[in-house]
Amino acid sequence: MARSGATPLARAEQFVWLTARVLEQRRFAYHFLSGTSGDPGEASRSHAADAVETALEAYRNTDGGYGHALEPDLRGPVSQPLHTAHALRVLDGIGRCGGQRVERVCRYLTEVSTEDGALPALHPSQRGYPAAPWIPIVDDPPSDLLATGPVVGLLHRNEVWHAWLFRATDFCWAAVESLEKTHPYEVMAAVAFLEGAPDRARAEAAAERLGRLVREQELVVLEPDRARDHPVPEGYGPGEHHFPYDFARTPDSPARRWFTDAEFSRSLDFLADAQREDGGWPIRWRAWAPGTELESRPMVTVESLLTLRAFGRPL
Repeated sequence: MARSGATPLARAEQFVWLTARVLEQRRFAYHFLSGTSGDPGEASRSHAADAVETALEAYRNTDGGYGHALEPDLRGPVSQPLHTAHALRVLDGIGRCGGQRVERVCRYLTEVSTEDGALPALHPSQRGYPAAPWIPIVDDPPSDLLATGPVVGLLHRNEVWHAWLFRATDFCWAAVESLEKTHPYEVMAAVAFLEGAPDRARAEAAAERLGRLVREQELVVLEPDRARDHPVPEGYGPGEHHFPYDFARTPDSPARRWFTDAEFSRSLDFLADAQREDGGWPIRWRAWAPGTELESRPMVTVESLLTLRAFGRPL
């Protein structure tokens, strides 16, 4: 246990070493330990990125996708679009979302795409393996913005060009611009797409409209101290609220303009105060199996630290 009076970062470090998978340990080291694996005299930032890639490689399958519970709510070895989206976020975070590794990913995406060229939230190969009960397994799943938006946005942001992107991008534009009744995870997927979409004028217009929907449908808690009084979206678990920082993880996100400075500052105060005594941050969705919360909390902890740092909060 970190000693009393330790900084938020020191407390989080103790939590990561105590509980995290190797991948999250190495991500933490890359982002917060001067790009080392714990010993600043021996490893460069490039070596730290190598270490992240090595840990991520353990989740990659021969089909070019990722599995093995990389996204903890999907168990089992098979590749899934949501795992692959997670892998791309990791690679983007270390500046390595390109080259042959992404070419292999795009071949996998092509293989599992629906008839309209986009991704299902859950490929039926998951059948027979445990998965979160709120993610249905069907034989012919439809295209889903939840899976497609983050992948397309990240590939565009990293200037990846592949034939798979053309129809998938068209799907995302149509899905985002036709959203009416929505929910926070779908909105975050839309934002992830818009953050990387090449047509910036169109992206800004779509983001402005999306922000109005978020506020009109009360999908965001603007007064964290009164979160218990705020309704959760249909199908979400008790306390599964979302705050301004969930939609805008960096200052240059188009979602940042959805909120006043005061609203956003309150949400960052709330995020900073959410660090638990053990040094980690909590998950805000349902824990449905013994290992899912244990594996997810270090992931949430790394993301919370990255968000606080991006907005200049002291760690």
